[in-house]
Amino acid sequence: MRKQDVQITRRGVLQVLPWAMAPGVMAQTGAAAEEVKLDARRMDAALGRLVQEERTAGASLLIWKDGGEAYFGTAGYADREAGRRMSRNSIGQFYSMTKPVTGVSLMRLWEQGKFGLDDPLYRHLPEFERMRVYTGKDAAGGPLYRPASRPITVRDIMRHTAGFAYGTGDTPVHRAYAEADPLALDIDLEEMGRRLAKVPLLFDPGSACRYSIAVDVQALLVQVLSGQKFAEFVRQNVFEPLGMRDSAWRQPDERLPRLAAVYRKTDGKLVRDPDEEIRKRNFRDNRLTGGGSGLSSTIDDYMRFARMLLNGGSLEGARILKPSTVKLMATNQLDPRITDRGFVNSKGAMGFGMDFAVRVAQPQRPEENRGAVGEFFWDGAASTLFWVDPANRMAAVFLTQKMPFDGTLHRDVRAAVYGPEYLGPRGD
Repeated sequence: MRKQDVQITRRGVLQVLPWAMAPGVMAQTGAAAEEVKLDARRMDAALGRLVQEERTAGASLLIWKDGGEAYFGTAGYADREAGRRMSRNSIGQFYSMTKPVTGVSLMRLWEQGKFGLDDPLYRHLPEFERMRVYTGKDAAGGPLYRPASRPITVRDIMRHTAGFAYGTGDTPVHRAYAEADPLALDIDLEEMGRRLAKVPLLFDPGSACRYSIAVDVQALLVQVLSGQKFAEFVRQNVFEPLGMRDSAWRQPDERLPRLAAVYRKTDGKLVRDPDEEIRKRNFRDNRLTGGGSGLSSTIDDYMRFARMLLNGGSLEGARILKPSTVKLMATNQLDPRITDRGFVNSKGAMGFGMDFAVRVAQPQRPEENRGAVGEFFWDGAASTLFWVDPANRMAAVFLTQKMPFDGTLHRDVRAAVYGPEYLGPRGD
């Protein structure tokens, strides 16, 4: 047996690496990859620095590679004031890492023939039939609108090319979005859709890529097509088959003591959010169960989701998606003519698939996040992150609760995982 066919785990156990990949596992992409050499001391030190430098109160990192757990490490606190350390048992709020879960749920219905990716959205959600697009202002400074050049498609809401707004901005569309308040916590998904459909679009569908409320529309679509409440569909079709026992939009009372506190950098110091704010974000007393945020989970639970994706849609005998469906979701869906890509460009050499960013080229700049061509990933507002790296047969989940979003944490964690000079396969 070759030396490179074995490794030492964090617990000092010698294990054989399963290089002969099981059927359905996603294959390496691009040219022959530069193999990642994980260094536990480097990763331990990186997590420790994040806490020591007051960049976050606590963090944990879990890596699965070559069919087994390759690393787990923690630093700091889930609740610093209570003296509760970050642990595998800590429940974090994943915010936008809810989005890939929603996308997988919707694609289960696609596999069942419930819709086509290029169906007009209004075929299933009639309120979105007659959308208007903002085109500028008239001589008096009033907004000008015209009918959209084509309907929004289901594919558009999965790759953020629908034209929807999201949050604040300086256009009349953003002001209309704020007034409609489609993500108000006291409404349900149906009312969300009705409110959003009255808000004009920022651009013609398919002409640009802007991060948006589109994944909440996906949740509404899941609900309409399945005939079930969105959270119930996800529980039955994703969480239970994968054994994700600690994942939910509304955590039961007995789990609330395990919720990690959220910390904000204020005047150079980390300040803990009040308990009532943490409870509110757990959607405890809210009607809205959104597809774009709201999920809370443990690092191990989310890793089960990531492992399913790495394995081509299945985990331990539970088939969630076909390998071809996972590959489709993890393939860049942006036409080269879509040059206005907004948030995607901020992530590095990326395209966008279906609810995942997708690396399409090697890191271009020294300050860019390390990673391999073909990886797909997403992150969350509290600076959480996960990625799936088929080239290295690896998945990673990073859990912290730092607001506002701090991409420098991801840069340093990825550098610790891959090594600061790692480029990986060329992908051509």
